[in-house]
Amino acid sequence: METTSDGKMKMPKVAKVKNKMPAPVQITAEQLLREAKERELELVPPPPKQKISDPEELADYRMRKRKASEDNIRKNRSVMTNWIKYAQWEESQKELQRARSIWERALDVDHRNITVWLKYAEMEMRNRQINHARNVWDRAVTILPRANQFWYKYTYMEEMLANIAGCRQVFERWTEWEPEEQAWHSYINFELRYKELDRARAIYERFVIVHPEVKNWIKYAKFEEKHSYINSSRSIYERAVEFFGEHNVDEKLLIAFAKFEEGQKEHDRARVIYKFALDHLPKEACQEIYKQYTMHEKRYGSRAAIEDVIVNKRRFQYEEEVNANPMNYDAWFDYLRLLEADGNVEQVRETYERAIANLPPSKEKRHWRRYIYLWINYAVYEELETGDMEHARNVYKACLDVVPHKSFTFAKVWLLLAQFEIRQRNLQAARRVLGAAIGKCPKNKLFRGYIELELQLREFDRCRILYEKFLEFGPENCTSWMKYAELETILGDSDRARSILELAIGQPKLDMPEVLWKTYIDFEVDQEEYDNTRMLYRRLLERTHHVKVWISFAQFEKSTGEDTAYDKVRKVYREANSTLKSAEDKEERLMLLEAWQEFERENGDGETQKVVQKLMPQKVKKRRKIQTEDGTEAGWEEYYDYIFPDEEAAKPNLKLLALAKRWKQEQDVVKEDGEDEEDEEDEDVEDAEN
Repeated sequence: METTSDGKMKMPKVAKVKNKMPAPVQITAEQLLREAKERELELVPPPPKQKISDPEELADYRMRKRKASEDNIRKNRSVMTNWIKYAQWEESQKELQRARSIWERALDVDHRNITVWLKYAEMEMRNRQINHARNVWDRAVTILPRANQFWYKYTYMEEMLANIAGCRQVFERWTEWEPEEQAWHSYINFELRYKELDRARAIYERFVIVHPEVKNWIKYAKFEEKHSYINSSRSIYERAVEFFGEHNVDEKLLIAFAKFEEGQKEHDRARVIYKFALDHLPKEACQEIYKQYTMHEKRYGSRAAIEDVIVNKRRFQYEEEVNANPMNYDAWFDYLRLLEADGNVEQVRETYERAIANLPPSKEKRHWRRYIYLWINYAVYEELETGDMEHARNVYKACLDVVPHKSFTFAKVWLLLAQFEIRQRNLQAARRVLGAAIGKCPKNKLFRGYIELELQLREFDRCRILYEKFLEFGPENCTSWMKYAELETILGDSDRARSILELAIGQPKLDMPEVLWKTYIDFEVDQEEYDNTRMLYRRLLERTHHVKVWISFAQFEKSTGEDTAYDKVRKVYREANSTLKSAEDKEERLMLLEAWQEFERENGDGETQKVVQKLMPQKVKKRRKIQTEDGTEAGWEEYYDYIFPDEEAAKPNLKLLALAKRWKQEQDVVKEDGEDEEDEEDEDVEDAEN
């Protein structure tokens, strides 16, 4: 607390509380800036120009400028901009020694600042202080050898001064640090500017060791090629391939090597290089190789060579596919087809062995269907293309050893092996194969194939034995019974055929009984045993009352040509009609009556046609409710029903229908009479008017 001159205590002033309410007019920062710009408040008038007229004024000006610069440096020594401006000002005053001193002081503060070194050296060069500049560059590259700007400018200065030896010495110092690629290229281009090819070659030798990339080897080889050193260029390509090795060689290197040989008209060498690339490079890296190889062969190769390139390309593609998924049997088929067209037997066999080694992983037959055709194609190839019958036989047997016969089998393979033995004139072997097949895994196809073979050999007794075993294996197979009976019929033994068919229809379970019965009936008809045929129809009608059986029975009676055939047909139709009265499906009875009506129309008279016409039903449209699966009602639907005259429950309906029909006719008559009366009245009116 302060005291006054009276000795009283002086109380501090308390600021008055200002109005904190917002101003009625708000002013934004943007508005303040806009007003300042309009009034140009930020513009400061330039300082007046000072003209120095005597040495004292100059000394005074320099003293003030130096004092200001030194003050700025003292405030913040780490700001290099102040040092640079200060040194450049001293340079403008031609005070090189002072400027040099400032640069040295700046380097003491931050000797790793690249800008300071560059501007220091540039000052010495501008003022033609060559030795000083060399001194600066030497110190710079010693302290900061990884700063490439120093080396570039140092070598450029020496070359501009025509100090070739000194420039070369600087490059040598630089390359000892193993700099980036551009530094080596600069050194090489420097030597080439002065026609020093041997020195440039020596630099390239060191360069490809320090930076052993493919592009650098290619540049080295092209350098030799450009200067017409062909053997040296080829040697470099060969060294590069050897350097990278067979497993690490690059696609671009081999393409460049091949193009080099192509440019020297060495097409055989180029072809060998392309093939080497295809053999040793991974498949995914061969796309450009194939493209260049194809272009080369189109230009300089023959038709066979071009086809060989295309085949090789497709071969590699298939190799990729089968390696990626060995279970892709379609890819194996395409690959093998390509190799078979090429004609290299050993390669085809090797590929077949690779393909069949990929067994399906599961024991389900659907997974084996495509795989088994690999074996079949292999065996057919050995038989037809190579002519090695023993090898083909071994392929078939190996295939049968692979298939799990306890789970499933392939009748095609057994039959193909048997047919192969037949072609080799070895009948006993074929029979042994088919006998083993039936013993291990009997199938319908195997029995049929074996029987077909014996039929072609006209061994009918063997066929009978096989049919008997076949029917023991599958007694429900109607086709087998019919074929057996057909064989006996062809051989003229109708009694055996009849006995076989009789046994067949007596089986408790059949897959196509209607076809079997029809075959039996047709057999008796062909033998003209009409009584047997009628007995068969009667026995069949005891089992089923299907309308088609009745119609067929009637057509049979008609076809006999006997004197009483028509009466027998009518008797069959009447019996069928009375039998089908109790059938739930009224459409079957309608079908029967329509067939009967068609018969009477062709062969009967008016009386018989009236008899059938009286039996024909009336078609009535009805409605019924629709119910969904869950029992809910889904509306109504219309359907057609048939009402037969002889139905007791239908008589009231028929009477009602007849009354409705007569009432409708009467209404139509009344309407016509009314229209006639209206026409007469109109005529009377017209007469009166006239």
